[in-house]
Amino acid sequence: MDNTHIDIVFDILRLEVKSFGEPIVGVIARERDPFKVLVATILSLRTKDGTTAEAAKRLFALAANPLAMARLDPAAIEEAIYPVGFYKTKARTLIQVSRLIRDEHAGRVPHDIEALLRLPGVGRKTANLVVSLAFGGEGLCVDTHVHRITNRWGYVATKSPLETEMRLREILPIKYWKEINDFLVAYGQNLCRPVGPRCSVCRIQTYCDRVGVQRPR
Repeated sequence: MDNTHIDIVFDILRLEVKSFGEPIVGVIARERDPFKVLVATILSLRTKDGTTAEAAKRLFALAANPLAMARLDPAAIEEAIYPVGFYKTKARTLIQVSRLIRDEHAGRVPHDIEALLRLPGVGRKTANLVVSLAFGGEGLCVDTHVHRITNRWGYVATKSPLETEMRLREILPIKYWKEINDFLVAYGQNLCRPVGPRCSVCRIQTYCDRVGVQRPR
């Protein structure tokens, strides 16, 4: 696959993912609250969307901004966010992040990737999501789904999510940067799975090189 067909592929994705449901971070991002997007993204790591949604709802009822969350006891956060993955570690991280935002950023989530990466527990995936979804900036979030599927397409040939992000920044039209993560997370969870992808019903198969696919369904 190359950019000759990328517009067609994204048109297909936009229609197909409507039946899969929107990822929870995208739902929370509609509030245009950078802190909630940041917290929800941290909670979502290694956690299913349904669990993240309920945990975020309970947590934001206790504290919906950095100042309030910085005052919480770790045990209170642990109770609110359980059973998200690594909930004890995430509780400590959220307090550290909230205090740094309070003390070093005047209570406001920084809007550039490099500043976000200096916060505890924030990697490139989280930083890019916050920049793109909360601030409308030029973030390009690459998680395991984006890395795997774009390589499966043959659109990139990279060995890590970081390499994939850098390559996509070179070749993917910027108008798709904000959408690609939501689209491919949904597509990767429901149809273009790591093992046994459902190629027979995939409307993108015409444009996909199926790199590394051994047992399509």
